[in-house]
Amino acid sequence: MNLTETLEIVARTDPGRVRSHNEDSVFASPALGLAILADGMGGYNAGEVASGMATALLSTSLAEAMANGQLSLGANSSYEQVHAFLGERIAEANTAIFRSAQSQPQYAGMGTTLVLSLFFDNRLTVAYLGDSRLYRLRGETLEVLTHDHSFLQEQIDSGVITPEQARFSQNRNLVTRALGVDPLVNPDQFDFAVEAGDIYLLCSDGLNDMVSDEEIALTLQALGANLPLAAEQLVEMANDNGGRDNISVILVKIKGDFAAPRGWWRKLLAWLK
Repeated sequence: MNLTETLEIVARTDPGRVRSHNEDSVFASPALGLAILADGMGGYNAGEVASGMATALLSTSLAEAMANGQLSLGANSSYEQVHAFLGERIAEANTAIFRSAQSQPQYAGMGTTLVLSLFFDNRLTVAYLGDSRLYRLRGETLEVLTHDHSFLQEQIDSGVITPEQARFSQNRNLVTRALGVDPLVNPDQFDFAVEAGDIYLLCSDGLNDMVSDEEIALTLQALGANLPLAAEQLVEMANDNGGRDNISVILVKIKGDFAAPRGWWRKLLAWLK
C-alpha cells in the first residue's frame, strides 16, 4: 500500500513572537505513515537539543525497522506488537537524551514532550508524553485524543479548577511526564480507527495555549481542503494572539482507504513483488 496516495501530511513550526529560538522539532513522512512532534525544555539550547534528538532518533529507528522488516505493519500486526515496539524505541531515545543531560553540564535537566502518530491498516497508534496534543476533526466534531501529562490537567481532573479557569492559570507548562528527564519513561499509547475525511492535528502547547479548541475546529473545517493554508493559518492565529511560545503543528488528512492486504490477496502481492 502506497500511503502517499492516501495520506496528506503538512508540518509547520515557528518560534513565536516572544522566544528568541525554537525548541520544538517536527518530523512528518506520508510514505512511512509517521508524524512526530516534540516540544523541548531546558536552559540555553538544551530544549532544542532534546526535541531534535527525539525526532531524529525515533524517525530513523522506525524507518530502518520498517525497511528491514523488524516492524511489520500489516493486517496481522497486533496492537500489542506495535505498542511493544514503539515502547522499546521510545525507551532507547529516552536513555540517549537522559545520558546526554547527565554527561554534559550545559544540557543538565533537558527533556522534551513527545507525540508520535503511526498510521497503518486504516488505523492510528499514538504514543505520547507531556502536554503536546493530538486532535481529530471528524465531520464537524473536534476531539482531543490525548490527555495532557501536566500538573494543570491533574488539577482539572481532581476538580480543583475548571477547564475555563485553567486557561488563565499560572501553572501552565508544568509537565508530569517527559522524554529524557528520568532514567525510565512510561508513554501512554492508544489506538483509533481512521476514516476517509478525518483530519488529525499534532501540536505543541504554543498553539492550544493561544488558540481555543473552537477556533481550531472552525479553521480546520473552513480550510481542511487546503492543508498547507490551514497549517499556516493556525500558526498565524497563535502569533496574532500573543505567540508567547514556539508553535508547531502537523496536519494529517485521510484521503482514502489504506487497509493492508488480507487473505489470498496478500499472497498474490507478495508473489508479484
